[in-house]
Amino acid sequence: MIEEVKSSFAKQGFMKTLGAEIVHLEEGCLKIRCKKQDSLTQQHGYFHAGVLTSLMDSACGYAALTSMSKGSDVLSVEFKTNLMRPAKSEVIIATGTVIKSGKTLVFCEAKITDEKEETIFATLQGTMICLKN
Repeated sequence: MIEEVKSSFAKQGFMKTLGAEIVHLEEGCLKIRCKKQDSLTQQHGYFHAGVLTSLMDSACGYAALTSMSKGSDVLSVEFKTNLMRPAKSEVIIATGTVIKSGKTLVFCEAKITDEKEETIFATLQGTMICLKN
Protein backbone atom coordinates (compact mmCIF):
# COMPACT_ATOMS: atom_id res chain seq x y z
CA MET A 1 0.00 0.00 0.00
CA ILE A 2 2.99 2.31 0.52
CA GLU A 3 3.53 2.70 -3.26
CA GLU A 4 -0.20 3.33 -3.79
CA VAL A 5 -0.06 6.13 -1.20
CA LYS A 6 2.95 7.73 -2.88
CA SER A 7 1.32 7.46 -6.30
CA SER A 8 -1.97 8.95 -5.10
CA PHE A 9 -0.23 11.80 -3.26
CA ALA A 10 1.74 12.64 -6.42
CA LYS A 11 -1.59 13.21 -8.23
CA GLN A 12 -2.76 15.81 -5.68
CA GLY A 13 -2.62 19.15 -7.47
CA PHE A 14 -3.38 21.08 -4.30
CA MET A 15 -0.50 19.48 -2.39
CA LYS A 16 1.78 20.45 -5.30
CA THR A 17 0.45 24.02 -5.08
CA LEU A 18 1.35 24.07 -1.37
CA GLY A 19 4.80 22.65 -2.07
CA ALA A 20 4.00 19.75 0.26
CA GLU A 21 6.02 16.54 0.28
CA ILE A 22 5.83 13.25 2.13
CA VAL A 23 8.80 12.89 4.46
CA HIS A 24 7.75 9.80 6.44
CA LEU A 25 5.42 6.94 5.58
CA GLU A 26 4.64 3.74 7.42
CA GLU A 27 1.49 1.79 8.13
CA GLY A 28 -0.81 4.01 10.19
CA CYS A 29 1.39 7.12 10.09
CA LEU A 30 2.33 9.73 7.50
CA LYS A 31 4.23 13.02 7.73
CA ILE A 32 4.03 15.88 5.25
CA ARG A 33 6.55 18.75 5.15
CA CYS A 34 5.69 22.22 3.88
CA LYS A 35 7.97 25.27 3.55
CA LYS A 36 6.62 28.74 4.19
CA GLN A 37 5.84 30.81 1.10
CA ASP A 38 4.13 34.20 0.94
CA SER A 39 1.27 32.59 -0.98
CA LEU A 40 0.52 30.31 2.02
CA THR A 41 0.30 33.02 4.68
CA GLN A 42 -2.44 35.20 6.09
CA GLN A 43 -2.26 38.95 6.75
CA HIS A 44 0.10 38.63 9.76
CA GLY A 45 2.60 36.41 7.95
CA TYR A 46 1.62 33.15 9.69
CA PHE A 47 0.65 30.01 7.78
CA HIS A 48 -3.04 30.33 6.85
CA ALA A 49 -5.44 28.11 8.82
CA GLY A 50 -6.69 26.65 5.54
CA VAL A 51 -3.18 25.45 4.71
CA LEU A 52 -2.78 23.87 8.14
CA THR A 53 -6.15 22.14 7.91
CA SER A 54 -5.53 20.90 4.37
CA LEU A 55 -2.17 19.42 5.30
CA MET A 56 -3.61 17.66 8.36
CA ASP A 57 -6.58 16.36 6.34
CA SER A 58 -4.24 14.88 3.72
CA ALA A 59 -1.91 13.44 6.38
CA CYS A 60 -4.88 11.71 8.02
CA GLY A 61 -6.32 10.52 4.73
CA TYR A 62 -3.08 8.95 3.58
CA ALA A 63 -2.32 7.47 7.00
CA ALA A 64 -5.80 5.91 6.82
CA LEU A 65 -5.14 4.59 3.32
CA THR A 66 -2.11 2.67 4.62
CA SER A 67 -4.46 0.69 6.87
CA MET A 68 -6.84 -0.28 4.04
CA SER A 69 -6.73 -3.22 1.68
CA LYS A 70 -5.01 -2.96 -1.69
CA GLY A 71 -7.21 -1.32 -4.31
CA SER A 72 -9.07 0.81 -1.75
CA ASP A 73 -9.37 4.57 -1.84
CA VAL A 74 -10.16 7.11 0.87
CA LEU A 75 -12.27 10.22 1.37
CA SER A 76 -12.75 12.47 4.39
CA VAL A 77 -16.12 12.16 6.13
CA GLU A 78 -15.62 14.78 8.84
CA PHE A 79 -12.95 16.55 10.82
CA LYS A 80 -12.48 19.07 13.59
CA THR A 81 -9.51 21.40 13.72
CA ASN A 82 -8.07 23.14 16.78
CA LEU A 83 -5.80 26.11 16.06
CA MET A 84 -3.66 26.36 19.18
CA ARG A 85 -1.17 29.11 18.28
CA PRO A 86 0.01 30.99 15.17
CA ALA A 87 2.22 28.85 12.94
CA LYS A 88 5.30 31.08 12.81
CA SER A 89 7.75 28.44 11.62
CA GLU A 90 9.61 28.53 8.30
CA VAL A 91 8.80 24.82 7.85
CA ILE A 92 5.86 22.86 9.24
CA ILE A 93 5.25 19.14 9.58
CA ALA A 94 1.78 17.59 9.42
CA THR A 95 1.68 14.18 11.09
CA GLY A 96 -1.37 11.97 10.55
CA THR A 97 -1.90 8.89 12.71
CA VAL A 98 -4.55 6.16 12.59
CA ILE A 99 -6.31 5.72 15.93
CA LYS A 100 -8.74 2.96 14.90
CA SER A 101 -9.28 1.32 11.56
CA GLY A 102 -12.59 -0.43 10.91
CA LYS A 103 -14.03 -2.08 7.80
CA THR A 104 -15.47 1.16 6.46
CA LEU A 105 -14.40 4.04 8.72
CA VAL A 106 -10.94 4.99 9.93
CA PHE A 107 -10.51 7.36 12.88
CA CYS A 108 -7.40 9.54 12.76
CA GLU A 109 -5.59 12.37 14.52
CA ALA A 110 -3.15 14.88 13.10
CA LYS A 111 -0.98 17.68 14.34
CA ILE A 112 1.00 20.51 12.80
CA THR A 113 4.38 21.19 14.37
CA ASP A 114 7.54 23.09 13.64
CA GLU A 115 10.28 21.23 11.76
CA LYS A 116 11.83 19.91 14.99
CA GLU A 117 8.36 18.63 16.02
CA GLU A 118 8.65 20.45 19.35
CA THR A 119 5.92 23.09 19.08
CA ILE A 120 2.34 22.09 18.22
CA PHE A 121 0.44 24.73 16.23
CA ALA A 122 -2.77 22.85 15.44
CA THR A 123 -4.51 19.50 15.82
CA LEU A 124 -7.21 17.68 13.88
CA GLN A 125 -9.47 14.73 14.62
CA GLY A 126 -10.99 13.15 11.56
CA THR A 127 -12.97 10.27 10.17
CA MET A 128 -12.10 8.79 6.79
CA ILE A 129 -14.17 6.39 4.72
CA CYS A 130 -12.77 3.44 2.80
CA LEU A 131 -13.96 3.24 -0.79
CA LYS A 132 -13.65 -0.22 -2.35
CA ASN A 133 -12.76 -0.30 -6.04
